[in-house]
Amino acid sequence: MTDTPEASPPEPASPPPADNAEPPRGHEHTGLYTLALGAVGVVFGDIGTSPLYAMKEAFSGHHAVGLTHDNVLGVLSLVFWSLVIIVTLKYVTFVMRADNRGEGGIMALMALVVGTTQRGSRSRWWITAMGMFGAALFYGDSMITPAISVLSAVEGLNVVTPVFEPYIIPITLVVIAGLFIVQSKGTGTVGALFGPITAIWFLVLATLGVIQIAANPHVLLAFNPAYAVGFFVDNRMPGFLTLGTVILAVTGAEALYADMGHFGKKPIRLAWLVFVLPALVLNYFGQGALLLRDPTAIAHPFFRMVPSWATLPMVGLATMATVIASQAVISGAYSLTRQAIQLGYCPRLAVHHTSEREMGQVYMPWINWALFAAVVALVLGFKSSSALASAYGIAVTGTMAIDSVLLYFVFTRLWKWNTALAGLVAGGFLAVDLAFFGANSVKLLQGGWFPVVIAIAIFTLIATWRQGRAILFSRLKPGAIPIEPFLQSIAAHPPARVEGTAIFLTAGREGVPHALLHNLNHNKVLHERVVLLTVTTEDVPYVAEAQRIEIDELGSAFYRMTVRYGFKDEPNLPVALQLPNKLGMTFSMMETSFFLSRQTIVPTGEPGMALWREKLFAALSRNAASATDFFQIPTNRVVELGTQIEI
Repeated sequence: MTDTPEASPPEPASPPPADNAEPPRGHEHTGLYTLALGAVGVVFGDIGTSPLYAMKEAFSGHHAVGLTHDNVLGVLSLVFWSLVIIVTLKYVTFVMRADNRGEGGIMALMALVVGTTQRGSRSRWWITAMGMFGAALFYGDSMITPAISVLSAVEGLNVVTPVFEPYIIPITLVVIAGLFIVQSKGTGTVGALFGPITAIWFLVLATLGVIQIAANPHVLLAFNPAYAVGFFVDNRMPGFLTLGTVILAVTGAEALYADMGHFGKKPIRLAWLVFVLPALVLNYFGQGALLLRDPTAIAHPFFRMVPSWATLPMVGLATMATVIASQAVISGAYSLTRQAIQLGYCPRLAVHHTSEREMGQVYMPWINWALFAAVVALVLGFKSSSALASAYGIAVTGTMAIDSVLLYFVFTRLWKWNTALAGLVAGGFLAVDLAFFGANSVKLLQGGWFPVVIAIAIFTLIATWRQGRAILFSRLKPGAIPIEPFLQSIAAHPPARVEGTAIFLTAGREGVPHALLHNLNHNKVLHERVVLLTVTTEDVPYVAEAQRIEIDELGSAFYRMTVRYGFKDEPNLPVALQLPNKLGMTFSMMETSFFLSRQTIVPTGEPGMALWREKLFAALSRNAASATDFFQIPTNRVVELGTQIEI
């Protein structure tokens, strides 16, 4: 690990653009409807596959209620109003307005709010901790979504004939293995098919629902919220626990916000309000109409809506839809990890770019195969979508609750709402989130422990890396030589200078880089031009090229340079060095050498972190990808000098 940080502490963000701001870069010449179609394929895959299992679990899961007329209408009413309150009102209306320069997601929201908070304050610590834990919860969701989605689709083969029963898990594992194997090829070509296939899926959802509703229009009474209230009154605690299955209908709601930077607000809102929401509601109500007419359909209400001749094609379409939904969360895991690396919450990992045109299309081998192993373990461990449903929900509701808390800070600090109004709106959303979280908490012993354990483990890694870096910098600081007396010494006793430029990457802007001291002590020479370069990551998604470089002359042919990136920018130092700067300096890669300090961490058990966390930090440091690869520096222009640091 070099002494170049993954990210220096970010500077406060500028105020976010207005809700009617221009779409993110690259969207200016793309049609609204084309973007909306793309959003259907990428953004709504997860929530669009929920009809495969949500209604079934409400009446046949661990906390099922009786399959009565009023209960069916009550569950349908809960599903409809959950989609309206959580997705439409909370995420589409409010959360999507809280964008960080057009970008969304838990890390972008955290960075946005942190930028309004004073450094070193307790509230800043809590906001950062919540954001990190919300990100950790997302990984649990990324593991469960492919497992439950693909498994529930393949289980449709049981509707055709019980002969398929022994082959459900093997077929599921083959589909999942294929999904993860093709990740290294990139999603550009496959992604072009996502929109049309998912659009067909939603059209089929709506059509199946309309057919069933036409046969029993009485089910439309469930639009009346009185049935939802009556459901709680009649069922009491079992009715409350049913929220643990109702949440399955809104899993994926946070994807609207997380993928906002890819498509823009208007296309996502248009796709949801005009196409996706109506299709989902029609299908859920269609399943309810079928259950009112034929209670035996509860074994698999979705596939029982399908004519027998169309069951096999529907299983194929459902499998494709679940693969697309899984692809979205896998890509989301890559994107979130990259943002965490940029912001300094995660050690550098290998990033492979799968497209020459789209920098957002990346493949991260370590993340890919860790997810694959977890998904396979889930399928083999739980063996059915019903069992997996017990593990689903806690991660989603936890993330939603964190979003509501952060939304309060957006209301008060960025939008300047008074605290009473902000508390009323954000508190209302939080109350709904906590109700769902409470209903899901009883699933802990039935499988809900899995995403919690995963989130705690990932949060521990994130917190250990963050704190370990802070301790490492504090250990380095006392031994650092101030730059001013060092330059005075160079001027008074100039060493031999050789041709070319030496760039020393350094985390701090105060002292002399260790690599520079080592080079001078061992080689007794300096290059004719020396640049002390610090890379920082701002708490905004992108930094304009005009603001990328800051350079100052220090004297004796020494220069201080800062290269700034946003947390979604692509770090590339050779490209950045070719940008114009105020001193008019130019850099030729063939005449430039990059000096990096590779530090070996030695755990000592000194105050700061527990010994086991020091050992964990040392292991993370050893396995972090090199700064050479991360900053795309030509390997033949790099010199690494090692030191041992006790922490």
